[in-house]
Amino acid sequence: MNVGILTFHFSDNYGAALQAYALRRWLMEQGHRASFIDYRPAHIEHGGRLSLPTSPARLKANLKIVYLAVSSFINQHFGNQGQKEKFVRFRERFLGVKVNDAPTDNGASLAAANAFDLIVAGSDQIWSPSQHFGFDPNYFLAFAQSFRARKISYAASFGRDRVSSSEAAQLPQLLRNFDAISVRETSGVTLVERATGHKPGNVPDPTLLHSNYAELTDPASSAHDGPYVFCYGLRSPDNIRQTADLASRQLACPILSPHNPHRRWTEIGNTVYPDPGEWVALIKNARFVVTNSFHGTVFSLLFKKPFIVAGLTGEKASANARAINLLRAVGLESRFAPSFSAQNTQALMAREIDWAAVDQRLAEMRQAGNTFLSTQLKATTP
Repeated sequence: MNVGILTFHFSDNYGAALQAYALRRWLMEQGHRASFIDYRPAHIEHGGRLSLPTSPARLKANLKIVYLAVSSFINQHFGNQGQKEKFVRFRERFLGVKVNDAPTDNGASLAAANAFDLIVAGSDQIWSPSQHFGFDPNYFLAFAQSFRARKISYAASFGRDRVSSSEAAQLPQLLRNFDAISVRETSGVTLVERATGHKPGNVPDPTLLHSNYAELTDPASSAHDGPYVFCYGLRSPDNIRQTADLASRQLACPILSPHNPHRRWTEIGNTVYPDPGEWVALIKNARFVVTNSFHGTVFSLLFKKPFIVAGLTGEKASANARAINLLRAVGLESRFAPSFSAQNTQALMAREIDWAAVDQRLAEMRQAGNTFLSTQLKATTP
């Protein structure tokens, strides 16, 4: 069959690139054609349009748009060109996406999706309402309402454990386009069930559908000789910096941190510039991992790496829901540190992880994902 995937395939973000790779790979391994609907909305990474600042909320939204626009401009013209080219090559080789400099015609890309037998929305935080844009109806397949294709979501994420009352009121209408819904977090199950009256599937992120990533890690170049602590932090340096520094001192080895174009703080440790495959290899070969990222947690689990999830703090703490849900599912919620404590960090570093039990739970999650997708493929008319 001909399957279309709508997700954040275009982002220079490791988690976004790898979940896109993993879902496409799974579908192709079942013998189907799978390609990405080349929808690249400006509001995701470039800010989008300003509006009249008629309220404090609109003013705050405009500030967010300006921040994203400035960040995008700086990264485009002054960012690490080598790393950007690595992402381009990764998308061409592993996502089947030919990247060119021509502006994307989002209308044409969405209209062309009428040719697919099955359209899959997901995974990633495609249902996360942004401060400046809110929900994007296209990620709820509003554009495909009249298409003959079967329409499903796979492991879609709201990116948080709750939404506002006004956002919740929009969900019944947004979710009506789907023939079947599955979400990544248990908190998402609650949000969808409240909106639709039906319990959606609870399935793992596509990266957890696979246990072998040799295709990515075997060709990856070695970023460092000798042991190292791998630190992958997003959104804030609070907690994660102190945790990584202590782990580095305890293990007497340096910290390697991938470049983050949106970073507004002094880098933690030594900066490296991997592509997504090299990023996976860095986790695989690390002595210890410190992260506040969902996908940093995923690959620590897959490669059986001792790790700590250094939680985001303050107003960013709601974004911890994704990693906490995953840790709870595999029985490792204790590996989450909501704030820095030297005593707790040392205790977690000394505590052994029961990897056999983790593998058993990952296998059950993987089976849930396989079953949901297989069922939807069987229900699709080519």
